[in-house]
Parts: sequence; C-alpha cells; structure tokens
Amino acid sequence: MGYLFGFVAFIYIGFVLYNGVVEPAYAFFFRKPIYVHFYINPQKVTKSQLVILEKEFVFYKKLSPRLKKYFEHRVATFIDTYPFYGKEGLEITDQVKILIASTAIMLTFGMRTYLFTIIDKIVVYPDIYYSKINDNHHKGEFNPRMKAIVFSWKHFIEGYEISNDNLNLGLHEFSHVLHFQGMLNADTSATIFSVTYQEIMDQIKRPLNYKRLIESNYFRIYAYTNEFEFIAVILEHFFETPTEFKSEFPELYEKVRSMINFSE
Repeated sequence: MGYLFGFVAFIYIGFVLYNGVVEPAYAFFFRKPIYVHFYINPQKVTKSQLVILEKEFVFYKKLSPRLKKYFEHRVATFIDTYPFYGKEGLEITDQVKILIASTAIMLTFGMRTYLFTIIDKIVVYPDIYYSKINDNHHKGEFNPRMKAIVFSWKHFIEGYEISNDNLNLGLHEFSHVLHFQGMLNADTSATIFSVTYQEIMDQIKRPLNYKRLIESNYFRIYAYTNEFEFIAVILEHFFETPTEFKSEFPELYEKVRSMINFSE
C-alpha cells in the first residue's frame, strides 16, 4: 500500500511540475508547447468524408501522411463534438461538415487544444440571413451569448472558390472564436496566443507601423475596425496569401505564425 501511495504521489508531483514549471518555461523560451499531437486512439473520418477532404481541402492535401492522420482525427472529433443545424431548408451534408470542421482544424492545427469551449453548435443557412443581434443581415457571425458560430453556406463556399483574394468567411469567423478562446483560457496554446496577440497589437499601435500598414493597402480597410477584426483579417491573409504577407510584413508574419504555432 505504501509503495502504491508513493507511486501515485510521484506521478502527481511530476504532473504538477510538468504543467506548472517545465512546459511554461519551455513555452516561454521557444513560444510553442512541448508537444502538439498525441492521440491514444485516433479517430477517422468516414470513407466518403475522406474523399471530400482529399478532393476539396488543399491544406490537407499538402500534409505529410503522418500529419494527415492527425488532421483526420481532429476533424472527426470536431464533427462528433459539435452538432450542425441547417436552417431554411439547408441539408447538412458530409461536405458541409468536412469543410467547416477542416477550416477550424486548419486554424488550430499548431495548437494542442484545438476544440473550442465557447461554442457548442454550428448553424448553417443557405444564404445571407437575418440576425437579431444587431437587427441586420449577415453572411456569418460568432455569437458568444448563444455559443454558436453561424454561416451562410453560399458565402462560406465562395471563400474557397477564390483561394488568394484574402476573403474567407470560415477563417474569418473561426478566427473570432479562436481570439475569444485565447483570451479566456489558460492552457499553453491559449497563453502563447494571448501573449503573442498582445505583442502584435502593441507593435501595430506605434504610429509609424500603423501608417505603413494603412499605406500598403495590403490589408483591407475593414481590418482597422477594431482589434478583433484586425486579427481575423490578418489570419485570412496568413492562410490565403502567405508569400505576399511574408514579403510585405515579415516581422508581423512571424508573429502570426508564432501566435498559432503554424509550421511551414
């Protein structure tokens, strides 16, 4: 009994030291978690869903075989975690589930914590819909009060039809979710996100940096609405035109890459 107690105590102390000392120190120096992917029983998408993933999601197609398995696991887990609700007659097909889930997973693929606690449902309309939040029509939104992310499917798909116009509804709205999640949570990935996010905001608020951003015309003017829209817009640019982003603003690009622990 004494040996068992000692073993349990040893494991507990090790766990506390790892989470309270070792990983925070590692994250501080290297700006990333010690590990990202570790799955005892990785889940798989269905065969029909895999066909959609391989055919329609470019990010997935570029991954190595090992990373593809991790990506599939996360997509399958995402689909199992969040119910999808079709509105105004929209049918929730495998394409709807796979493309929406894959967008979220692409955004968080460098983070160990990849699911969101601040949403519990996905709502999809066929087209622009009326929102009671601000008495207006929307293409998409993150509704923290309802714990929902909402899309117009027509405009979600349009975000992928032109892959380099820096307009991607799915990325934009999930970036809002990630932003809120990063500000509220205290796990390693969220801490890295929030610390790096603050560094980005501190830098762009400097008059010369802000002036250069505006004059470049690289980021659309909507980015400067507020901090939340800025982060969402630059994440759209990060994934849609990374080469141009890196060329125009190399330091900002590296900050964004670090913020989401994205591996090139």
